[in-house]
Amino acid sequence: MKSFFERLRVRRLASTFVLLATLSAAIVAGSFAAHGVRGQEQQASSADATPLKIVNSTIPPNEFVKIAHEVAPAVVNINTQTLPKQSDNRGRRNFHFRAQPNPQNPDDGQGDDDQQGQGQDNFQDFFNRFFGGQIPGQPDGGDQGGQVQESLGSGFIVDPKGYIITNNHVIDKADKIYVKLSTDPDTQDLGRPARVIGVDKATDLAVIKIDTNTSLPIVKMGNSDEAQVGDWVEAIGSPFALAQTVTAGIISAKNRTIEPGASGQFQHFIQTDAAINPGNSGGPLLDMNGNVIGVNTAIYTQSAGYEGIGFAMPSNTVVSVYNDLISPSHKVVRGSIGIQFREGLSSAVNRVYGFKNGVLVQEVQPGGPADRSGIKAGDIITSIDGRSIKDGDDLVNEIASRKPGSTIRLGFLRDGKQQDTTVTIGDRDKVFAELGNQQTEQNPESSGDAGETKLGLVVRDVSPSVAQKIHNSGVEIESVRTGSFGDLQGLEPGLIITHVNKQPTANRDQFEAIVSKLKTGDDVVFEIVDPKHPEEGINVVGGTL
Repeated sequence: MKSFFERLRVRRLASTFVLLATLSAAIVAGSFAAHGVRGQEQQASSADATPLKIVNSTIPPNEFVKIAHEVAPAVVNINTQTLPKQSDNRGRRNFHFRAQPNPQNPDDGQGDDDQQGQGQDNFQDFFNRFFGGQIPGQPDGGDQGGQVQESLGSGFIVDPKGYIITNNHVIDKADKIYVKLSTDPDTQDLGRPARVIGVDKATDLAVIKIDTNTSLPIVKMGNSDEAQVGDWVEAIGSPFALAQTVTAGIISAKNRTIEPGASGQFQHFIQTDAAINPGNSGGPLLDMNGNVIGVNTAIYTQSAGYEGIGFAMPSNTVVSVYNDLISPSHKVVRGSIGIQFREGLSSAVNRVYGFKNGVLVQEVQPGGPADRSGIKAGDIITSIDGRSIKDGDDLVNEIASRKPGSTIRLGFLRDGKQQDTTVTIGDRDKVFAELGNQQTEQNPESSGDAGETKLGLVVRDVSPSVAQKIHNSGVEIESVRTGSFGDLQGLEPGLIITHVNKQPTANRDQFEAIVSKLKTGDDVVFEIVDPKHPEEGINVVGGTL
């Protein structure tokens, strides 16, 4: 049964159509009345009228036409289905969730050898990754009322055997994935079943495959490093389920990092004003040679639609990730030396510490690669294998590209004196998994950011006035990280958590102490009160971490 708001929306749309039809009829009637021409069309003579003819154009097709004709057969429509999950739906069904900005705090500038600070928090309020697929009648893509959720995206074939590149967020958490080729009949409901070969969340890329008995058309991968700001580009995809849509624009900027901190450390996008919208995700961005120079991934918008700023993952990054994902391990392995550094230091710090270019080490992971090689907090990394390091970006890219087990010669400053040491590169995932385990063991009772790290929740103590209003104590949710465990349970800023796993969370310290003990695979159940609707009492939501 449709909700009150859905019924109201349908009635409003129907009223709008009726109003438009009525106005059109009134305008036509008024025109006839004003000019006194009703019925005169039967009496007018058209003997002197010349029939129109269609003239064939002699102008040859432009480059956009040629590229669309050449590349479009290799661009596919991707549909996914996600089966309803109780933990994902219950919270959203019970609470009065309202559309409101969810501002993120500016990045504090801290980083590790896999992280850099950007401080571009203005992108966060309205930064939409477009999962594309709203089910018809579900304009906000929200609660599906226990129904199967469908999403829409794009992709392109890179191997005639059926290997396809798309965005990870297009197929993430999907139970079923379907691919429709440009040659598949429209009567085919969803398309051909596809399976996941590998995903890389750090770059939001995925490789999927369909079975085929014939050789499929493919795209050519171009060199994104050669692309210049101002170059013409063309995008092809399935915005709003409109397959094989072609748009054009220029490259507006390069090397855009739009998410601060660890989430954006390997994402350096091409910015374009070619129109891309929900459903374009995973589609190709093409240069004027018809080569793919990017994968359309995200837009900056205040309206959930195109506003002239889109972002594509560069093809050079895509090719590197793809080759890793089709390898036997089906994963991207990145190097790490186990340090944390502070990015974006002022020139005053550089002058006092005596360096112009380089990275100031803030913390060294005990027992990690850098620690075993004698690197200490306060050292300034200036070079790798004799090549000068400009900044944190440079350091991250250089180390991440190295294979675990390989060695590098690290140049650094300590107390103003130039030194160097040999460091054996570690596997990034393993290095920081060990770091997380060490932190948990060192402080098992309480971790100041356990709620944010494990659940994606930042909380604060409830004010006395709010506690009196809800007749309970608890912690108020300040922010929820998109895609986090808390977000998947439907939690939003402003809600009050009174218990976690039946244990009271009367203040932030209690909340953090409880959360710090949670491990992957644990069941986590929240007791929630909405202070705007305290009459609804306690709502219970939860899932498996």
